[in-house]
Amino acid sequence: MTEAIHHFIEQYGLLAVFLGCVAEGESAAILGGFFAHQHVFVLWHTFVAASLGAFVGDTFFFILGRSFADNRHVVRLRRRPGFRRAYRLLNTHPNIFVLSNRYIYGMRLVGGIAAGLSTIPAPRFVVLNAISSVIWAMLFSTIGYVFGLGAEQIIGKALAHHERLLIGLGIGLTVAVLAWLAARHIARRERGREQ
Repeated sequence: MTEAIHHFIEQYGLLAVFLGCVAEGESAAILGGFFAHQHVFVLWHTFVAASLGAFVGDTFFFILGRSFADNRHVVRLRRRPGFRRAYRLLNTHPNIFVLSNRYIYGMRLVGGIAAGLSTIPAPRFVVLNAISSVIWAMLFSTIGYVFGLGAEQIIGKALAHHERLLIGLGIGLTVAVLAWLAARHIARRERGREQ
């Protein structure tokens, strides 16, 4: 069973990192870095998968905002907590906003839609988004890689492959739960500010 899981992660893990980074993907990038440390992936492959996923996700939301502003799904996203604040920041500091938006958990989707609705030129958004995606992917994948180094020192080098995979999955689940809790807390604060 463990060999099957290991083989599955080797075959489809980078695709999972890519797809995880299309959405709010810090945990996917961190987990990719952890698996790179465990020699399941090559680290630079993780960087590429994570940065492409982040770039595609934000560009998709930008296109949604730019081309489908009156679509009911976009209108509903515009009602999310923090949208007005993101739109205001985007119009006053567009470069800084596009470069830093992905670091604010829970704001990537709202920020992408807001960027699409703003007056920022599409080529400028694409260049800034590409720069931000690469830096973001390297940062979070490296965090996962370094965490792998620390886990190996703490737990010991005698971990078998299947134990490493289970630890990695546990870490990914823990990061996802903590990120979800942080997003709920931030959304609650934003709702309080907007009322």
